[in-house]
Amino acid sequence: MTAFERLFGRAPDAVADAPGRVNLIGEHTDYNGGLVLPVVIPQRTRAAVAARADGRVRAVSGASEMVECALGHEARGRGWVDYVQGLTWALREAGHALRGFDLHLESTVPIGAGLASSAALEVAVLRALRAALGLALDDVALALAGQRAESEFVGARVGVMDQMAASLGEEGAALFLDTRSLKYRRIPLPAGAELAVIDSGVAHRHAEGGYNARRAECERACALLGVGSLRELDVGDLDRAARLPEPLGRRVRHVVTENVRVLAAVAALEAGDVEGLGKLLLQGHESLRDAYEVSCAEVDLLVELARKEPEVLGARLTGGGFGGAVVVLVRAGSGVPVAERLARASAARGAGRVVALVPALR
Repeated sequence: MTAFERLFGRAPDAVADAPGRVNLIGEHTDYNGGLVLPVVIPQRTRAAVAARADGRVRAVSGASEMVECALGHEARGRGWVDYVQGLTWALREAGHALRGFDLHLESTVPIGAGLASSAALEVAVLRALRAALGLALDDVALALAGQRAESEFVGARVGVMDQMAASLGEEGAALFLDTRSLKYRRIPLPAGAELAVIDSGVAHRHAEGGYNARRAECERACALLGVGSLRELDVGDLDRAARLPEPLGRRVRHVVTENVRVLAAVAALEAGDVEGLGKLLLQGHESLRDAYEVSCAEVDLLVELARKEPEVLGARLTGGGFGGAVVVLVRAGSGVPVAERLARASAARGAGRVVALVPALR
């Protein structure tokens, strides 16, 4: 008997899952209409759903207690179930006819590590609801519904990268996504390198504090520069941006140069240039640390420890920052021992654990 059957006394109508992601490069560009390059990780969130005849929603996450909600009466402030309520709110706002449902969630995506655990939940639930309730949602519309739920209902003003990665990403490839046009293509990962993801031990929460503040700073910079989004700027505009009140000029500099780094990273992937890709990751971390100011001591420590490893090609903060994880580009065959050494070294100083490994293509 499955966990769903034990909880609800019947079999689910649909079961679906979705992966977490690590962002190879392109940080804090998605809500600025920019370019991103995420990679899915092996860890996934699984959602089992059975439709109900009424407008009630009963939801359980892992071994937590059952939470009950009502369609049309979604209210924030109830913890993890806010994401589920956000989805039903967003679907209703988009005109989808919903029925109540029972939901059981299980996940191996680490929470608070910058690996898009919330997007994995959203996409897994939406996939299961699409199948169980016959919703007319393609994969892009599904991602947009998840992003709207998190941004407008939960209150974390995230861009669309995480949901697009969870919905469209495939193992063994990076998803090169233009968040302004939503055009995308998958680029095979090189055989010469693999990725290790190490949690700093400092959890971040998008709906609070710094993340939303950075987005507000970018919006203020756009208003002062007379543009709709920072995507409209290029490196030739950086002198003008530097005259903005601090710290707005530095925020603009990060976003503009990060878009350039994403294009360079795509070229490096396509050429199999893992050394060049590693240098771009290090440059990206320096920009996130100094210009965008979203790193922290524990994350910086992990990056510095990684740079001392001879098999490491590059490393940087990944995710929204203010904690979370570091992505490390390692020569093929060295990912596991390097990740374990880094985790031990950082744990000795109070932080660090291996949370994901993306092996090289064979």
